[in-house]
Amino acid sequence: MIVSTGLACLILVGSFILLVALRVPVAFALGIATIPIVMLDLRLTPFIVIDRMFQSYNSFILLAVPFFLLAANLMNSGLITQRLIDFARVLTGWMPGGLGHVNVAVSMLFAGISGSSTADAAGCGKILIPAMVKEGYDTRFAIAITACSSVMGVIIPPSILMVVWGGVMQVSVGALFLAGAIPGLMIGFALMATVYGFAKVYDYPVTLRPTFAQFWSAFKGAALAMLTPVLVIGGIVGGIVTPTESAIIAAGYALILGVFVYRTVSVRDLGAIFYDTGRFASISLFAIGTASAFGWMLAFYNVPRLIVDVLTAQEFGIIGTSLIIAALFLFFGLFIDAIPTIIILGTVLLPVAKAAGIDPVAFAIIGIISLAFGLVTPPYGLCLLISASIGGMNVVKVLKDVCIILAPMLVILLLVILFPEIALWLPRTLMPMTFK
Repeated sequence: MIVSTGLACLILVGSFILLVALRVPVAFALGIATIPIVMLDLRLTPFIVIDRMFQSYNSFILLAVPFFLLAANLMNSGLITQRLIDFARVLTGWMPGGLGHVNVAVSMLFAGISGSSTADAAGCGKILIPAMVKEGYDTRFAIAITACSSVMGVIIPPSILMVVWGGVMQVSVGALFLAGAIPGLMIGFALMATVYGFAKVYDYPVTLRPTFAQFWSAFKGAALAMLTPVLVIGGIVGGIVTPTESAIIAAGYALILGVFVYRTVSVRDLGAIFYDTGRFASISLFAIGTASAFGWMLAFYNVPRLIVDVLTAQEFGIIGTSLIIAALFLFFGLFIDAIPTIIILGTVLLPVAKAAGIDPVAFAIIGIISLAFGLVTPPYGLCLLISASIGGMNVVKVLKDVCIILAPMLVILLLVILFPEIALWLPRTLMPMTFK
């Protein structure tokens, strides 16, 4: 039997949705959904699925994923996060809603080191949520701002999602890192403006301005940690190292800081750190494998070409197509982890973006910012779940504050869609050869 495109799409997507509804983990659901097609179509064998999974793993660039996770875990375990918080406190803690600003500022600093939003939510949340509640901030607000600010971990470079995107779509990771910098900073400043509004409405506490001695002390404590993004991004943009090599440098540097410089990580701690890193990396990489097999199956039955033909026939233009792309990523991000979504939806929409004249780097930033919303929006909302768990509160009670805080982030996404040079200016200036 030869399965038609329509029937194949119905079986693949229908099986996946059914499995997710039955609470099968997404990574397993993607793999299992391919089995009925393999059994029905004589042209396919189980070895094809296994081969596609292996081909997705056989990528040098994806080695960066576990090493960036290792760097984040070493930073959290080595109390380096606390040093970043201390520095953020002297920078922004004196403003109305001080600890809220600290929360956003430390997420921006941590994002430049780890590339992981979940590591940010867990590491910073454990310290800042109890501290904010103790100083009189509403628990809902503390949880919401922690969750929402943590999403900058996948937007401000370096970013694990950008590494995956670059590896899957054959786009320069260095260009993606540079493209995420300005939108990421804009989101950070927009969140700080939102915190200021909350502080004025609810009369949140204000602390005294720090002295120069306090500022210098905090700066010295965090300076070495803040060198990490300089080493990582500078090495890639300068053409000195690959993204994978830069991730190894970040992990090695974090290890040296924790064990030898700050001496907050002991040899005994390393076993647990390596185990946690391996566990989380295996989850991400397994999802990459099954998503690649699922995406290849869609491509085998020409589903992407069908979608391209439908969307290009409508002639939405660059802005209209960008809005549709963002809407699709926002919707899929509600239910599926970002990495499988990139592999499945991103590869399907890339030809649509090219046909509409959207630059591949701009397309990537639109997709990644849109997927960042999924980290704080139920039912997936992993960063929100982590933050709510730390704060000891049901997710539903926090949603109102989350929606208010996400509003300015949505405005930044629309600005990037309307004015793609916001994302493209920096990579075009520093890496012009990427766009030739």
